[in-house]
Amino acid sequence: MSFNEQFDQHGAWRREFALRLKLLSEWMKDHDLLNAAVEERLQRLESQVRSDKVMVAFVAEFSRGKSELINAIFFAGYGRRIMPASAGRTTMCPTELGYDADVPPCLRLLPIETRLKPQALMEWRMVPEKWTRVDLDVNDPVQLAKALEKVAEVRRVTKEEARALGFWHDETPEDNPRIDADGMIEVPKWRHALINIAHPLLKQGLVILDTPGLNAIGAEPELTVSLIPQAHAVVFILAADTGVTKSDLAIWREHLITEGDDNDARLVVLNKIDTLWDALSSPAQIQAQIDRQRATSAEILGLPMAQVIPVSAQKGLVAKVTGDDKLLKASCLPGLELALAQGVMGQRQKILRSAVAAGIVELRAEAGRVIHIRRRDLAEQMIELRGLRGKNDSVIKHMRSRIEQEHGEFNTSGAKIQAVRSIHLKLLREVFHLLGTPTLKTELAELTEALKQPGIKLGVKKAYGQTFSRLREGLQKARSTSAEIQTMLSGSFKQLNSEFGFSLQAPKEPQMDRFMEDLEQIERSHLQYLGVANILKLAQPEFSERLVRALATRLRVVYETALGEVELWNKSAASQLDAQLKERRKNFSRRIEAIERIQQAATGLDERIAEIDAHEQALTELDGKLDELTDQLVSAPASPHEPVPAAALTQAA
Repeated sequence: MSFNEQFDQHGAWRREFALRLKLLSEWMKDHDLLNAAVEERLQRLESQVRSDKVMVAFVAEFSRGKSELINAIFFAGYGRRIMPASAGRTTMCPTELGYDADVPPCLRLLPIETRLKPQALMEWRMVPEKWTRVDLDVNDPVQLAKALEKVAEVRRVTKEEARALGFWHDETPEDNPRIDADGMIEVPKWRHALINIAHPLLKQGLVILDTPGLNAIGAEPELTVSLIPQAHAVVFILAADTGVTKSDLAIWREHLITEGDDNDARLVVLNKIDTLWDALSSPAQIQAQIDRQRATSAEILGLPMAQVIPVSAQKGLVAKVTGDDKLLKASCLPGLELALAQGVMGQRQKILRSAVAAGIVELRAEAGRVIHIRRRDLAEQMIELRGLRGKNDSVIKHMRSRIEQEHGEFNTSGAKIQAVRSIHLKLLREVFHLLGTPTLKTELAELTEALKQPGIKLGVKKAYGQTFSRLREGLQKARSTSAEIQTMLSGSFKQLNSEFGFSLQAPKEPQMDRFMEDLEQIERSHLQYLGVANILKLAQPEFSERLVRALATRLRVVYETALGEVELWNKSAASQLDAQLKERRKNFSRRIEAIERIQQAATGLDERIAEIDAHEQALTELDGKLDELTDQLVSAPASPHEPVPAAALTQAA
């Protein structure tokens, strides 16, 4: 199965899951099973599945055939090249291809001059008016391809301008671009490009990151410390005739390989194998030559040979466009697509399904508690009513008096319940403070100051280390405070259960471990970037400021996600208490109403007992249906051909 087919199936599964989830939400609403925590969990699950993105980053030095490979894998259906792929330099600026339904098909380009300002790329995304926009006609491949040629545009600037923009370094003259006869230097016209088109794969959540060569990658810190590390797969392209060159190795070591990271998500493509198709050599000799290059490249890059895949992107594209199966097989493109499908998509599906399954288990537990409360209240009523069989009017009056007394006592117990809430919220405010944006800004202030110092920053690694130590301490403190809250909740809930017959259960506390892992990964990518190769760049104040702002942007995402987990945890505890208070008040009303009916008619007792029996039966069916619907969500098939049993869900309502 090709990457495109596997991605189609992934998209079909996500759409199907979102539909099942929506129908489950409606069913739960109809049966009054939606408290605040259940509703929040449903919304999060739906958002997680609908907005799940899979980013594949294509990285290479110039002229390795990277854009041609993107054309061959993703855009052959247009019958021509879409991304510019001609000899020499093509993609001059980092280019993201994705789909946003709220934005019309267009190409947005951020001028290179924005590099002279301190804002991080993520911040520029929030200012659409600063981007140059070109509308795209997705139904016209010629117009589309012509418009996308703009990503290859260049500007001629003086050496001083090139230095200010980060493309000229006096200390490393061998890496500098060529000066023309007029003393001018060519630099990219654009800093970043965003392409928004409704390509079937992009609509399903695929994001393609097409990066330029070493010089451009090094000048844009966010690429190395944020975008590339967060990609679900990195495809690194080499040329089959040259193997791993010095600049290829520099990109690999400085930007792609990080100790402690999952390097299984790195695929190396040995492109342009057609340059080895020599009419004077036998197929066996050609294959032996390709195998030697694979083995040598794998050894130099420190990867298993299976992760180095030979391909001819150009022949693969031609074969797809012309329908030449023999040429397609010779291009080896299907082998790369299979590796992407099994590796990237297989892993992504596994992670998403695991997260979804955990969310469904929590959702089932939240809704199950509501059913359990109702069932327990019905059981109590049944015991009470059966105890009234054959009893005279004075006993029934005494029962009514006792219920009213219980109700009164329950109403005066609000202070005790409020005390539990008050202690809980006090501790919770401490966690919110530890994970809040002001705290994060304070922790980064020292590092920001260190990076702002003029000249060579020899102590910058130490400043990073101290900053991340403080961040880890803060997360550890948030974790220990959460554990304290959990202990307090468990004790308080146990006491309330004993005193009021509740069935409160402290929800599972937020798992801070994964945020610690995120912190470790961010620290590794930054420390790697602080190597000898970038010491001179860090001497430039504006470059350092961009680096620390990129760090702040990425850390903010981690902290906001952690804060969201804590808020959901709090909501789950509070909504349990609210739900049980609400059900208990309803229970008192139902018990008083039953006594009144029994007092008014001799048959009232038997009727009420029969009603409770019917309610218990209905609850058993409701619980069974909840099991069935949540099981369907966890085991939703990956195959796009299996229809959603919507009728079963709507009938259940």
